[in-house]
Amino acid sequence: MKRQGIRKSCLMIALVSCSIAATADAAGIENQQGVLDGKYISTAADCVACHTAKGGAAFAGGYAIDSPMGTIWSTNITPSKKFGIGDYTEAEFARAVREGVARDGHHLYPAMPYTSYGKMTDEDIAALYKYFMTQVQPVDTPNKETKLPFPFSVRSSMAIWNLIYGDSKPFVPVGDQSQEINRGNYLVNSLAHCAECHTPRTALMGLDSSKPLAGSPLGPWYAPNITADKVAGIGAWTDDELKAYLRTGHVAGKAQAAGPMAEAVEHSLQYLSDADLNAIVAYLKQTKPVGADGAKPRDGYGAPADSETRLRGNAVRDADPGWKVYSATCSACHGARGEGTSVYPSLFHNSATGAAYPANLVATILFGVHRTIDGHDIEMPGFGPQASYTERLTDQQVADVSNYVLANFGQPQKKLTADDVAVARAGGPVAPLVKLSPYLLPGAIVVLLVLIVIAIAVTRRRRAYKKG
Repeated sequence: MKRQGIRKSCLMIALVSCSIAATADAAGIENQQGVLDGKYISTAADCVACHTAKGGAAFAGGYAIDSPMGTIWSTNITPSKKFGIGDYTEAEFARAVREGVARDGHHLYPAMPYTSYGKMTDEDIAALYKYFMTQVQPVDTPNKETKLPFPFSVRSSMAIWNLIYGDSKPFVPVGDQSQEINRGNYLVNSLAHCAECHTPRTALMGLDSSKPLAGSPLGPWYAPNITADKVAGIGAWTDDELKAYLRTGHVAGKAQAAGPMAEAVEHSLQYLSDADLNAIVAYLKQTKPVGADGAKPRDGYGAPADSETRLRGNAVRDADPGWKVYSATCSACHGARGEGTSVYPSLFHNSATGAAYPANLVATILFGVHRTIDGHDIEMPGFGPQASYTERLTDQQVADVSNYVLANFGQPQKKLTADDVAVARAGGPVAPLVKLSPYLLPGAIVVLLVLIVIAIAVTRRRRAYKKG
């Protein structure tokens, strides 16, 4: 009897132990899945691109973001308790990501795209927090101080801006749309924050909600129209072309990613699942078309040109100065006829040379192309400030070769000047609000003085009225 009791007890203990082990394993799997999800969400949100300095530790900050107001330094978002987010609670983390308010209450600048991240779901915020707190290594790298000129230096003013442009309501699927399109909507407008670059800005530098994804200047670059319009946007692209571009940054005879888009492809988009890339494509192809002037899509312009072979070897004293630059600097890679190679793209049927705004052509010549896809580097050297002295082009030379390329391979009616190139070299057009900023302080002082004078006059009048 005792042996039977002992056997029963052992059996019960074994069953309970197995049950506990199974529960623990299930909890471990769930916890690990949350971490994996958090890492994927971080990749989709492209956190590493802005929060990692060149040659620095991942997520340790120190990356210079060139905004219209000046340089904004990204912060350390590792779980360092001294310089990072190690002391953040999940609620404080969520507030920083969604509302742009740090743990100590100071406002973040919208270079951190919290206006898009505000739509992140509670589940994704929780998974992202778990990933940063448990899987990212803490790095005790001090944050660099962002010093913007007045009035942009007054961070508290962002509270008013946020009332106008902020939206911290989590994404809610649209009932009459498919699961795939809803997923694409969430990726485009929240995690991947496409609107932050591709939507025009208002006078106060908030997103213009009347023209979503219709294209916008981005420093010296131009983020093109990615609505479903078949001429101005990506409506004429096939699904496979659009997916390939998101995955690799390259579609032969159509487009190649450079500048900020190359960074997005390199650090984020190439790592998304096929299902998520398909969802982005499905969503973009059904967006409201936003048109613009243009007879055909930006990748539909140009044809091979024979001017390089026709002029080479002849007396060229009075030849097109743009051809001279092209012959000496560009033709070895892009071909005498602009046909390109298996490595370097064709210059005709190219969205940079056929675009309504040739900003990307100029920026590419100045700053080059740099992206790493599937471990392979895609490089085109820039001929601007970072080039060696012997390869550096002047503003006039960049304007000349740009006009040659536009005339032969793109939109010939587009003309650029050395002044246009100088603006691009300096970081792009200055926003109207930034142009007004030097007058805001004097203007505020004048308004204050006028209010004081009015207050004094009113006070004196009241006193005189009482005496009377």
